[in-house]
Amino acid sequence: MNIIITGSLGHIGKPLTKELVQRGHAVTVISSKPEKQSAIEELGAKAAIGSLEDVDFLTATFAGADALFTMVPPNYSTPDMRAYYGRIGSNYIQAIGQSGIKRIVNLSSYGADLAKGTGVILGAHDVENKLNELPDVAITNLRPTYFYYNLYAFVDMIRQLGFMGTNYGGDDRLLMVDPVDIAAVAAEELQKTTSQPVLYITSDERTGHEVARVLSSAIGKPDLSWIVFTDEQARSGMEQNGMPANLVANMVDLGASIHSGAMRQDYDLHPPKTLGNVKLEDFAKEFAAAYNA
Repeated sequence: MNIIITGSLGHIGKPLTKELVQRGHAVTVISSKPEKQSAIEELGAKAAIGSLEDVDFLTATFAGADALFTMVPPNYSTPDMRAYYGRIGSNYIQAIGQSGIKRIVNLSSYGADLAKGTGVILGAHDVENKLNELPDVAITNLRPTYFYYNLYAFVDMIRQLGFMGTNYGGDDRLLMVDPVDIAAVAAEELQKTTSQPVLYITSDERTGHEVARVLSSAIGKPDLSWIVFTDEQARSGMEQNGMPANLVANMVDLGASIHSGAMRQDYDLHPPKTLGNVKLEDFAKEFAAAYNA
């Protein structure tokens, strides 16, 4: 198969590209960075260097492909995250329509079923809806849960304050996932001609307190705890750290939806048949390496 991967060689793109090349597929990886070309080619894939903002580039790159993996790369510097997602989603729609691709696997997020209250995830909700309107295209929206690597955001807080804290955690049941497990599911889906509209992906499920205990053991800090802040406390802390106001609002809303359970309510109705292979204890080793660096 001729398969196109967006997202360059990121946390998901690199293992996904490796897997598909090993299975004998012709893989093209889109990257906005010319310096990534050699790394892409070293994996046995073709590099397409250009911007997701360029519809003509996307259309030309998609031409002749059997399947496409779409994602919207994070852009936390944009003044309007939802508008950014909408713009890239619209570019995908136009290029897919013009190129005639019939199989799409889209990286979305859990919580994308909700039309309000999820902060940055609202962009994923919009992109899903746009893609689902494409006629005669088999689309699977992958909805991974909370990425383990988001926990790296707590490294400085643990070092300086001795605890983890945000407006979720504590007794909340957290669904967590590793990019390698996402890539494995994406690879399987890209090779199918039929689609399942939504697939949830998760690797492990623990409470915030359990996460703190596992990380505390890994970093040798037995008194580590995960404190749940109020929304206002979380907002104030992010503002004091210099985070832009629009991003603060989005992150507070996202955390509140995790804390309330709204983010996972559709997941609980349609859980994955199997969990991924990378467990919290596996990630904790990587976390400890970063913490002790």
